[in-house]
Amino acid sequence: MNARLLAGAALTALTIGAALAAGSASAQGLSGDMVKIGVLNDRSGLYTDLGGEGSAVASRMAAEEFGNKILGKPIQIITADHQNKPDIGSNIARQWIDQDGVDVIVDVPNSGVALAVQEVTRDKKKIFLMEGPATSRLSGDACSPTGFHWAYDTHALAVGTGRAMVQEGGDSWYFLTADYAFGHQLEADTAAEVKKAGGKVVGAVRHPLNTSDFSSFLLQAQSSGAKIVALANAGGDTITSIKQASEFGLTQGGKQKLAGLLLFISDVHALGLSVAQDLVLTTGFYWDMDDEKRAWSKKFFDKFGKMPTMVQAGSYSAVRHYLKAIEAAGTDDGPTVAAKMKEMPVNDMFAKNGKILANGRMVHDMYLARVKKPSESKGPWDYYQILRTIPGAEAFATVEESGCKLAAK
Repeated sequence: MNARLLAGAALTALTIGAALAAGSASAQGLSGDMVKIGVLNDRSGLYTDLGGEGSAVASRMAAEEFGNKILGKPIQIITADHQNKPDIGSNIARQWIDQDGVDVIVDVPNSGVALAVQEVTRDKKKIFLMEGPATSRLSGDACSPTGFHWAYDTHALAVGTGRAMVQEGGDSWYFLTADYAFGHQLEADTAAEVKKAGGKVVGAVRHPLNTSDFSSFLLQAQSSGAKIVALANAGGDTITSIKQASEFGLTQGGKQKLAGLLLFISDVHALGLSVAQDLVLTTGFYWDMDDEKRAWSKKFFDKFGKMPTMVQAGSYSAVRHYLKAIEAAGTDDGPTVAAKMKEMPVNDMFAKNGKILANGRMVHDMYLARVKKPSESKGPWDYYQILRTIPGAEAFATVEESGCKLAAK
C-alpha cells in the first residue's frame, strides 16, 4: 500500500513538473507560432501619401531582412484603413488582437485614432509602434508601457521650425490649425516655443479635417498682420492650404511667411518646388543625407516608385527594432519585448545610437531643412537643403517634462 502511495506521489510530482515545464515553454516562443504585424493607417484619405501602403512596404522590408522568419517561425504583415476615425481604428485594433492574433500595431497617422489605439494596446499588453501620429501626448500623459513613439512629435516640430522662424525675425504668429488632437497639440507646443524664443501669438483659427476651401481662414491670417502664418495641419490639408495661400498671394508682399509645421517630402512632391520653395521644415529623415540612407531609399523606391517619407522610413526602423528585440528575448510577449526594446540602442539607416526612454519616446536627431528653389534642385526628389542637425536631447522632452507617469529610467 505504501509502495503504491509512493508511486502515485511520484507520478503526481512528474505530472506537475511536466505541466510547469509546459507552462514555462508556452511563456517563451511565439504566440500563434508566428509574429503577426498589423499596419493600421489612412489608406484612402488625406494622410495616404505620407504613410499608407508605403508604411506596409517599409515594414515588409524590415521583415525581409530576417528572411521573413523570426525564431524559426513566419512573419506575417496585414493592413487596414482606419479612415481617420478613432472608433474604427480602435475596433480594428481590438479585433486584430482578440480574434486575429496580431502581436504589434504599426504606424497609425492621425493623433485622435492613435490615442484610441494606445488605450486598446495598453489594456491588451500589446506593442504599439507609432510613426505617423504627432501629438506629444502619446509619450506624455497618454503614454503606455508597450507604446513606442518613433519618428517625430509635436514637441520636436515646435523646437525645430518654431524656434528657427523666430530667430530669423518671425516674431509674430498666426495659426491655421486642424481642429482635432494633433492640430491642437502642435499649436500649443509651437506657441510655447515661440514665446520662449521671444515671439508672440496674435491669433489662431481652427479648420475641419480635410478642408477643401481655406480662403476664409487665409483672409483672417492675412488681416492679422502676423509675420508668420503657421500651418498646424498635415498631409492633404497642408498641400491644399499652401496651394491656396500661393493663389491668394499671401506672401507676395514680403511681409508674411508661411511655416509648414509638419511637412513631408510627399507634400513637397505634390506641390512642386515652384510653390514649396523656401519653406522651412523639421524632419526626422531625408533620403539623400548619407550613403546608407540613399541605399535603403533606392530599394524602397524600386518597390514603391516614390522616395520614403519620415513616417515610412520610421516604420521600417521601428519594425526592425521590434523584431530584433523578439530575437533577443526569445518571445513575442508584449511587456517582455517592450523591456528588451528599451534596453537596446537603435542603430540603422534611420537613427544612430537612438535611445528609447521609459515613456516609449525614441530619442534621435532631427533636422531643420529648407525646400530648394527649382534652380537649385539637381533632379527628381532633390528637394531639401539641410540647415542644421537638432540633437535628440534638444528635440524631444525628457520623461519628467513629458508628463508621463511611468518611472524615469
